[in-house]
Parts: sequence; C-alpha cells; structure tokens
Amino acid sequence: MSGQLQTVDDDGPERCAFCSAEAAGPCASCRRSVCGDCCTLTEGGARTWAICLDCDRKKGRSLGGAWRGLGIWLVGLLVALAAIVALMEWLAPS
Repeated sequence: MSGQLQTVDDDGPERCAFCSAEAAGPCASCRRSVCGDCCTLTEGGARTWAICLDCDRKKGRSLGGAWRGLGIWLVGLLVALAAIVALMEWLAPS
C-alpha cells in the first residue's frame, strides 16, 4: 500500500441494463438502470417517471397499478389494526 487513493473496478458510471450505455437513472417500476434510449415516460399522475421498455411492454406506461397496490395495502393495514382493537375490547374485563 502506497497511501494513495486506489480505484475499484466499479468506479465508472452506472450502465444501462439493456444496452450497456451510460445509465440516466433507474426504472420507476423495476428499479433497473436504464439509459434515455431504453426507457419511455409514464402517462398521467403529478410527475413524469421513466420506465424501461420491458416494463412498458408488460405493464404499460401507467403507474396506476402500483398506486392501487399501495392503497390496498394501506386499507388492509387499517382493517388489521381495527380487528386488533376490536379483539382487545372484547377480551378486556368490563
């Protein structure tokens, strides 16, 4: 060791998962790195997100399914908490 900075093999820019070009960022759906040529922009919503071409073919450009999934998860959590509170009320001595 000479006391100098040492390079590591992966210090270069992140590469696209599809064409190995320099990546612009992650896919909003699957989180793989994509370049500007290998992504499309989402439709609808308050912000525009880039998704890879594979996710575009499989799921379409809308992220509505992800938002629905989050909503269902939150409602399920609230129902589970309500069931726990109801069980505690039922088991509590009067």
